[in-house]
Amino acid sequence: MRKLIACGACAALAFIASAAAALHSAQQPSTQSATRATRPTGFLFDDLYLRHLSGDTGHPERPERLVAVVRGLERAGLSKDLSAITSRPATDDELALVHDRAYIDLVKRELTSVIGVKQLSTGDTDVTAGSLAAARAAAGGVLNAVDGVMSGRLKNAFCAVRPPGHHATPNRGMGFCIFNNVAIAARYLQKMHGIGRVLIVDFDYHHGNGTQDIFYEDDSVFYFSTHHYGAYPGTGSAVETGAGKGVGTTLNVPLPPGAGDAQIVAAFEQKLVPAARRFKPDFILISAGFDGMRNDVLGRFDITPAGYAAITRIVVQLANELCQGRIVSVLEGGYRLDGLAESVAAHVKTLRDQR
Repeated sequence: MRKLIACGACAALAFIASAAAALHSAQQPSTQSATRATRPTGFLFDDLYLRHLSGDTGHPERPERLVAVVRGLERAGLSKDLSAITSRPATDDELALVHDRAYIDLVKRELTSVIGVKQLSTGDTDVTAGSLAAARAAAGGVLNAVDGVMSGRLKNAFCAVRPPGHHATPNRGMGFCIFNNVAIAARYLQKMHGIGRVLIVDFDYHHGNGTQDIFYEDDSVFYFSTHHYGAYPGTGSAVETGAGKGVGTTLNVPLPPGAGDAQIVAAFEQKLVPAARRFKPDFILISAGFDGMRNDVLGRFDITPAGYAAITRIVVQLANELCQGRIVSVLEGGYRLDGLAESVAAHVKTLRDQR
């Protein structure tokens, strides 16, 4: 991994660099474990992702989120079993699979030579000098994860990336998002790997308006979301089910404030499972937002790590039944650091263990 450039006397970033180095070391599999493990779970991380909003910005979507993820996987004893995925910058053509060229040019123009913290002109997304490189590497790294699963080298994968992506529309960055990592991956699967039908499962507390918008009239991508309807960005009503050829391929399941494990598991069992079986996807992508966790900074659900493990198990079972187990999960929200660490560990452990 690239070495993080120190920012003066910023002790927090020095700690982040130490955590990144520790994970990189832990991810190098021994010959013996590599022989035992066929088709491991992949793990994507790059310290480039820490350069977005680095320093003391006071922003909830901060680099320490990924430090918490890394530490949580180490504490859970999972790091040694994961196969490292390297990142790469997504090309303009790859970003243009879902984003307008004019928007891509705007992002490059506005995120070049940023001084301090500024806001992307399209909406409520703060950026700093490292944001463009991080956003490109996040999108490109997810595509490497997709390649690893499609090649058969990986069973599935979890991508610890930032900035997140599911609020980004074709022509607008918003809600902490610049490029829509999961949407780009869906189109990449179709264009580069000949995948016909992609299921996107989004369990972030906030509705993924960008992902829904991109595929709303497309019958080859099914978008399923549990979220708090009424929270930011105000989309995701149950009556939003698609348009044109895409009618019936958007399924929103709004949950009330205070919803916990029982409610979200029921939504997955009663809504997602029959819908996925009808749709018959060839690949499943997860927008894994953990801001529905108990006492999250920006969410009002009450989901525990056990709840996240339970819904992950449902998705893995569907993947095993319908699409040869092929899943790539991509981090979205989740802002209480200790809860994020525990929830991601539960999610990744389930990806690793389920056959």
